[in-house]
Amino acid sequence: MTITKKQITFSQAINDAIQTAMAIDKSVICYGLGVTDPNGIFGSTIGLEEKFGSQRVFDIPASENAVTGVAIGAALDGVRPVVVHQRSDFSLLTLDQMINNAAKWRYMFNGIHSVPITNRLIVGRGWGQGPTHSQNLQALFSHIPGLKVIMPSTTYDVKGLLLSSVFDDDPVIFLEHRWLYNQVGLVPEGDYRIPIGKAKIINKGEDITVVGMSYMTIEALNSIAVLSENKISCELIDLRSIKPIDSKCIIDSVKKTGNLLVLDTACKFGSVASEIITLVVEECFSYLKQSPRRITLPDFPVPTSPALTNNFYPQDLKIMEVISEMLSKKINHQKQERSSIFMHDIPGDWFKGPF
Repeated sequence: MTITKKQITFSQAINDAIQTAMAIDKSVICYGLGVTDPNGIFGSTIGLEEKFGSQRVFDIPASENAVTGVAIGAALDGVRPVVVHQRSDFSLLTLDQMINNAAKWRYMFNGIHSVPITNRLIVGRGWGQGPTHSQNLQALFSHIPGLKVIMPSTTYDVKGLLLSSVFDDDPVIFLEHRWLYNQVGLVPEGDYRIPIGKAKIINKGEDITVVGMSYMTIEALNSIAVLSENKISCELIDLRSIKPIDSKCIIDSVKKTGNLLVLDTACKFGSVASEIITLVVEECFSYLKQSPRRITLPDFPVPTSPALTNNFYPQDLKIMEVISEMLSKKINHQKQERSSIFMHDIPGDWFKGPF
């Protein structure tokens, strides 16, 4: 059987996943602030209302806690809601419902009742949005038993993982980095699902294990291209699923390379990167050639001004410098300056605004 693939963007792959899920199962609904807006949240919800009707796709007011309560009630009654929050920051208003209700029901009732909610949350920087609109909260959600946390980095993965999330019986926090929305890749048509909890080895290597997540995986790929020219062999693991985490994939790789660098989109203290390093130290300490390292954001609120944002976010150059230091190897590279015609804190001219 030939599988047809198409070249689409990250946001189009999200749209495709929701359309596929809604066509498969009439219990799937999609709603959130801006879902029916002409811009469709970076294009990820364009055309859904026209295709599936206003009973299944609809806008909602900015009342996140109440909206989540509605989703929980609907899920307990057999509906599979896909709830969209335009910022992960806004989802903090839903924590009472998500932590004290959604995450607990399946456990409390021995699997008789489940709460199959998919919460799409947008994370990451862009357009100078600053401390209240750019937070990366994956570690916070990962701390809660009963929640699954997903952070895809490719078009293929975002569709397959979103479909798996929609049809999972546990509540899922689905984190999308806004700098990925215009990334292009080949995506199969129709229904396909990537198992939650499985990491992916993007590049095989022998010298060091690099674990990335979300947009930091892209920065790592840029680094590896230069490092390979300098005879440095990196094994890059794209985490994809933050919780459950694929500990076997990470441990097996570190046992082979003896070195570990973890790349996180969030702040250092209490980060997912910290948890991964703890896992490796506990499970395969004797295989390590040196202390594991991590690259994260500083432990400060996200800045807004160009003078600060330009030095706040680690990029491929920082990754190359740390790997060079860890392996005691000098590398030759050329630093590429961002074009001054673009507003600061955006990935390129395609990024027209915060929504």
